[in-house]
Amino acid sequence: MGDLEEQPLLENVSNGEFTGDGSVDIKGNPIKKAGTGNWRACPFILGNECCERLAYYGISTNLVTYLTKKLHEGNAFAASSVTTWAGTCYLTPLIGAIFADAYWGRYWTIAVFSTIYFIGMGTLTLSASVPIFKPPPCDGSVCPEATPAQYGVFFLGLYLIALGTGGIKPCVSSFGADQFDDTDPAERIQKGSFFNWFYFSINIGALISSSFLVWVQDNWGWGLGFGIPTVFMGLAIISFFSGTPLYRFQKPGGSPLVRVCQVVVASIRKWRVVPGDSSQLYEVEKGSAIEGSRKLEHSDELRFLDKAATITEAEKKEISLYNPWRLITVTQVEELKILVRMFPIWATTIVFSAVYAQMSTMFVEQGTVLDTTVGSFTIPPASLSTFDVVSVIVWVPIYDSILVPLVRSFTGKERGFSELQRMGIGLVISILAMVAAACLEIWRLAIAKQEGLIDQPVAVPLSILWQIPQYFLIGAAEVFTFIGQLEFFYDQSPDAMRSLCSAFSLLTTALGNYLSSFILTLVTYFTTKGGNPGWIPDNLNQGHLDNFFWLLAGLSFANLLVYVVCASKYTSKKAT
Repeated sequence: MGDLEEQPLLENVSNGEFTGDGSVDIKGNPIKKAGTGNWRACPFILGNECCERLAYYGISTNLVTYLTKKLHEGNAFAASSVTTWAGTCYLTPLIGAIFADAYWGRYWTIAVFSTIYFIGMGTLTLSASVPIFKPPPCDGSVCPEATPAQYGVFFLGLYLIALGTGGIKPCVSSFGADQFDDTDPAERIQKGSFFNWFYFSINIGALISSSFLVWVQDNWGWGLGFGIPTVFMGLAIISFFSGTPLYRFQKPGGSPLVRVCQVVVASIRKWRVVPGDSSQLYEVEKGSAIEGSRKLEHSDELRFLDKAATITEAEKKEISLYNPWRLITVTQVEELKILVRMFPIWATTIVFSAVYAQMSTMFVEQGTVLDTTVGSFTIPPASLSTFDVVSVIVWVPIYDSILVPLVRSFTGKERGFSELQRMGIGLVISILAMVAAACLEIWRLAIAKQEGLIDQPVAVPLSILWQIPQYFLIGAAEVFTFIGQLEFFYDQSPDAMRSLCSAFSLLTTALGNYLSSFILTLVTYFTTKGGNPGWIPDNLNQGHLDNFFWLLAGLSFANLLVYVVCASKYTSKKAT
């Protein structure tokens, strides 16, 4: 199966009264298709996501300003606090995913962590509203420091939010996709549209936060500026619970980490055993040994792991004394194989996340040395990220309503493109975004030289609006790669590991930021040798930011080549 074609995930198709993917009602009973799930349940989930993202971005977008203006912290401490918190928000999903897959299921994990999230939002609002919880205003140039207790209340609220988002991020998209029966062809097509509109709802929330809420915080105060997101978080919880009678639920299957360890331990214990053919490997006769999971067909890759499912002569005599640390079912072995097969695809999306990170770093730096005035208005360089959000909002309906039906008529695939093809297209567009940024920088430096501004750390007479194309390209790349990534990690992950795999996909965002910082550190080190100003000096008119963008474009192209090789060799999972 060495191509990018979409592979069928299921061999059996269910058109009966009940769902065929193992979903149940809230009491654990088999659930009927009629009157449950599908698009009738999605408005409550999409409403929850839109409100939650509005709340999150309502806090994060302007957080560094609150730290500097109200808690009177220095720029370095404020920036470090925000990046540390943001990074934590992309690490805590691993915690929420384990609870969801192993113990509580996605619904109850979202419910519990949403409550923690709301408490955190309320605490943060109190820290910005109640005088005793915040330092007094500056008196001229004298700005009182916050007390340890004031810091404690503020950061308690902030990190309760980080913990709360850890239970929501890896579960909401998967829970929404759970509403569509994999074994029903019509619902499977609709599930692809769900991921598009899920990402659309995220960006609607982000757009409102980056415009209206930032204005409220700057002009009407932080108590109201944090209070409004708190109210929306409450609305998110109400929206989520309102859909409960319509939801379809997947049972938790026990700890995925334990199951992975069992396969590894059993394989090592039997390292001298020669695996037989698939018909001789161990599997339960009815259902699956893993709660909430369908059986997986045996694959011929990674044959070493098949040792764990090979029945030895001693085990044939004592098969009733089943020990999961010595003898594993084929389905459990295939779970680990799937994770190993998915790893190269996962790794190649880290570079894309590094490119995406430029939107809030180097794109903003570039914008500060462009002409930010448009008529009588001054455009803050960071606000141009709004065009990325607008791009996503424009592209999602175009992709879902026009591009998918058009491509489907040529390819015959349910979703037009396969997930791997969709992600690959996004990687190509991300390269174009870096090329656009590099070309703009070349133009800017040429004007700086022409105007004699090389030695002056000032903006050049070139409108900041010329940055719009690179922001729009980043937005288009998101629609293809990030949404394709959501689909891929949901569809291809084992049934009982979907939350965990979603958490791993979110982890690429954090790793992409770390990779961007690492590349920047190397570039600074090597280009400033010998007293040179380097590519990215304080005075960008003396630098070569264009070279940095070209470097990222080159790395992205090399990453694309690796991705195509990995994707062409990828074998889709098959459930029975």
